[in-house]
Amino acid sequence: MDAYTDFASVYDTFMDETPYQEWADFIEELIHEYGVSVPYKNKKVQVESGADSQELLNTEKNLVVDIGCGTGTLTEMLAAKGYDMIGIDLSQEMLQIAIDKKETNQSDVLYLCQDMRELDLYSTAGTIISVCDSVNYLLEKEELVETFRLVNNYLYPGGVFIFDFNTQYKYEEVIGDTTIAENREDCSFIWENYYHEEEQINEYDLTVFVKEQNGLYRKFEENHYQRGYTLAEMIRMIERAGLCLIKAIDADTHEEPTPESERIYIVAREQGKGC
Repeated sequence: MDAYTDFASVYDTFMDETPYQEWADFIEELIHEYGVSVPYKNKKVQVESGADSQELLNTEKNLVVDIGCGTGTLTEMLAAKGYDMIGIDLSQEMLQIAIDKKETNQSDVLYLCQDMRELDLYSTAGTIISVCDSVNYLLEKEELVETFRLVNNYLYPGGVFIFDFNTQYKYEEVIGDTTIAENREDCSFIWENYYHEEEQINEYDLTVFVKEQNGLYRKFEENHYQRGYTLAEMIRMIERAGLCLIKAIDADTHEEPTPESERIYIVAREQGKGC
């Protein structure tokens, strides 16, 4: 999982068409419908009212944790909606960009550098999310089950885990063994995909050229690996981890998943703390 080092510096440039706002709005809808976390629309007014301000700001069930937060774009959007946010990522380079956004936005987000497979929170959280196929970076099923167990452990009683994943179908039929190239004014990239069918693993070979201040271009390469999972596999791992499946949703249509769904949202509930 040693990725997003040099690529972090140009990540937001190449992700500028990602519908983060739509994702944030949809996650907010899911939390409202199935979860226990409530946003604080105006923290300043609530604190100045003097009515249990500490409780209002620190209730564990209202805490939202974003695992695999990357450069913090979605995390900051949810913070702007009033949620008490923690962003977690393994890449220090990605987190530094997230911290820069936090300073610009003057948000209260807490960013932590952690491996999701070793999740360690100071309290429970009413909602834990992980989007943009972060869980696909876990290449072994047992790693995924252990991560889900940790999520279940840190969820507030009755709290929800909302995450998405790229399906095996997407890697096999859509992006596997394809090459994507994009040229921007100050940087360009070549993204080569190789799908290893037996292991269900998609290999991303990224070659990036970034224009420096002297007008010359710096070249760097990164290799990323993601594993595709079927919905049936994902449901089994959720249940093995002790979570209770609430709903599976096609990420593009927001309807029931089909065999051709490329990315799927999962909403699962905590079990084991009296919910």
